[in-house]
Parts: sequence; structure tokens; C-alpha cells
Amino acid sequence: MSTLMVLLHPAGAVAEQQGHLIVVATLLMLIVILPVMALTVVFAWRYRKSNTRATYTPDWDHSTQLELVIWAVPLLIIIALGAVTWISTHTLDPYRPLRTAAKPITVEVVALDWKWLFIYPEQGIAVVNDLAAPVDVPIDFKITASSVMNSFFVPALAGQIYAMPGMQTELHAVINHAGDYDGFSANYSGAGFSDMRFKFHGMSEADFARWVQAAKASGQTLDPKGYRVLERPSEHDPVRRYASVSPDLYETIVARTVSAADAL
Repeated sequence: MSTLMVLLHPAGAVAEQQGHLIVVATLLMLIVILPVMALTVVFAWRYRKSNTRATYTPDWDHSTQLELVIWAVPLLIIIALGAVTWISTHTLDPYRPLRTAAKPITVEVVALDWKWLFIYPEQGIAVVNDLAAPVDVPIDFKITASSVMNSFFVPALAGQIYAMPGMQTELHAVINHAGDYDGFSANYSGAGFSDMRFKFHGMSEADFARWVQAAKASGQTLDPKGYRVLERPSEHDPVRRYASVSPDLYETIVARTVSAADAL
């Protein structure tokens, strides 16, 4: 399914509201676009050279009624778009936690060259190029990057948000339908950008628990030394799972204090 179709038929509540906003904004703009396109054809046909019945008024230069229509309609549309945008900007603020009875899970996202690292601090695991969450459970994403600016985007889940080195952005979202969805980088970041993709899995609570256990069964540990090796630029990286993660690893990545000596 194309990204456009996913945006218009998403599986997450936040993305669904964003898709609705796209439709509303498009319809409002079509109020001007469609009449202009239709009148272009009408004028060209009515005032063609062979139509001798069309009124010829070379000295005509003004109509108050036309001026009111020409300016009032776009102005009203701009006011309507402004109101919709203002409301949606606050309602769909990516930093705004979702109101739900379910306890959210936290996922720490690190954009690497050219792969994605997902750390689950509450579950104590980390996964490369694979992401999962239970259905109807809010997800609190904390997002950063290792070297250059990137963009985290799962169209079926929510809008894209930038990942920047030395900074943290946030995204609150929820998946409402089980399934496998595409995730990728929406900001060019170098040679391996086009393959910087991953799968996002919307799962039942039981399936998510099994997914976590599969990571724990890997036996690997992600510590500062392992991270320094992992962050080296590489392309077409397979899914990797880590059974445990060093405490505060994500915070040291954001602060850019992961010691290079740990990789020696």
C-alpha cells in the first residue's frame, strides 16, 4: 500500500486524526480550485474568436460584486484553514501525552548511520531495525540521533518527527489495529538513507510479551562498548536483539558522553 493510502487509512488514532485533517484542508482548498478550473474552460469557450454572440466590452475594468467574491471566498477559506490548523496543532501536539486508562510504554529511539536502535527501558531490551507495541497501549517515544539529523516516521502510527544529535524530541502515539507496518527515515542522511527502514508490529499483549522474550533469549548485552561498535556507519543491517541494556545508555547518547574509550 502506498504511503498516501496509509496516511488516509491509518491504523493509529493520532494518524487517523492527521489523515482527517489532510482531507478537510484539501476539500477547503478545492472550493477555490474547482471553480477556477471550470471557469477557465467556460471563459475560453464563451469568448472564443468564432463566438460572435459574446459581449465585447474592451473598456470594462471593474466590478464591485466580482471583487467581493474574488477576495471574500479565499479570505473565508484562509480563516477556516487557520482555525482548523490552530485547533489541530494543539490537539495533535506530538509532545502531548494521550489520555487513556492504559499505562503507556516507553521506547527510546536512536537514529544511527544507517539503522534504527530501539531501547525498551521498562522491558530492559533493545532491538535494531524492528519495533513492536501492544494494540491500544499508548507509546511514549523519546527520539534522538547519533550523528546527523534524521526523521522517524511510521505513517500508519503518527506523523514524522525529527531526530537530532544532542537533543531529544518526543512523540506520543498509539496503534489500534494489529498488523505489520512500514517505518523509515523521512529525512535524507547519507548513502544508506534509502535502506534505513524497519517494521513496526502492532500486537496483542500476549504476542508482545513473546516478542520481548525473543529479545531476552538472544543473550546479547548492549553496553557502551557495544554501542560504539553499533553506531559505526553500515548499510542493509539485519534485525538484532539485545537481552539487556546498560542503565542510562540512552541518556549518555543524548548527552553525547558515551566514551570512545569504551570501544577499545
